Amino acid sequence: MAVQQAKNSMGATGSAGSSDPIGSASSSDPVSSTGSSGPVGSTDPRTSKAEQRIGLLNGFAAYGMWGLVPLFWPLLKPAGALEILAHRMVWSLAVVGVALLVMRRWAWLGELLRQPRKLALISVAAAVITVNWGVYIWAVNSEHVVEASLGYFINPLVTIAMGVLLLKERLRPLQWTAVGVGLSAVLVLAIGYGRPPWISLTLAFSFATYGLVKKKVNLGGIESLAAETAIQFLPALAYLLWLGSSGDATFGTQGAGHATLLAATGVVTALPLVCFGAAAIRVPLSTLGLLQYLAPVFQFLLGILYFHEAMPPERWAGFALVWLALSLLTFDALRTARRAARALRAGAVASAVAGVRGAAAVEAKS
Repeated sequence: MAVQQAKNSMGATGSAGSSDPIGSASSSDPVSSTGSSGPVGSTDPRTSKAEQRIGLLNGFAAYGMWGLVPLFWPLLKPAGALEILAHRMVWSLAVVGVALLVMRRWAWLGELLRQPRKLALISVAAAVITVNWGVYIWAVNSEHVVEASLGYFINPLVTIAMGVLLLKERLRPLQWTAVGVGLSAVLVLAIGYGRPPWISLTLAFSFATYGLVKKKVNLGGIESLAAETAIQFLPALAYLLWLGSSGDATFGTQGAGHATLLAATGVVTALPLVCFGAAAIRVPLSTLGLLQYLAPVFQFLLGILYFHEAMPPERWAGFALVWLALSLLTFDALRTARRAARALRAGAVASAVAGVRGAAAVEAKS
């Protein structure tokens, strides 16, 4: 889920994906305007540790909110999934618009309007995230929370597969193994459900596509959400007006509390993104890679313990294979990160030694 978002915000490639989800920040990172430059370049270890603690707290908050969001969507009944989705689009634009107004961050908009290719990519991103949001809301309110959580568990595997197929990326042996185990899990779950787990696959592929497109657009989180919801706004508003004219809208007919909850969909969408951005500039990518699994874990536990969804043995077997694949993927990522860090340190030491020797040689000649 969200390490993909982190890499999109940071201009890196790869990850695991998120949240409703959906893993050093760029200058357009959603929270780069918070006034903190993060631990990067800090010479005071106490400041660095404090920044990392703030980052971790924000990371837990972001993934915690994404993980607990299945508790929110049922509160919006009797509104249907399409009405909830339309309100989410409309109110999200209102929330991010106010945020950008307060932060006075509009320079990116003029640049974006002069780049038709980026606008086209943002339109694609808006389309696929619409599918993702709509299916997720419908799944939760139709008592398919566990299957929805599976979509975000397998999202890292789908992201890797798309990297191979579309970007011609090369995988390491453990990554190939993880993808193979993931495919086996989908087959087992298809047998267990008596059908392909289409909810999970739709969520995983739509979010992976969203991550791929956002990587190419390279906009910060708040700016990107503003651009996407601006594209969604008119169709969503038109649908809500049509729903109201036909007498089928629940906004304003189910009391002030219900209307307030529908309006709160904008905050529910934007707030985790802001917290995520605060984490992305303060904690290592490897830490975000581990935190990203909190959201689907929370969703999975809610599906079983709170919504009391069935988990027959064959579904447990399928989920166990998914978790095995993710364990292999995580182990490989951490091992590769450690090797890269050691190589970087060795290169720095070698450069320092070469510099000292060069200086000594110059001094000897003089």
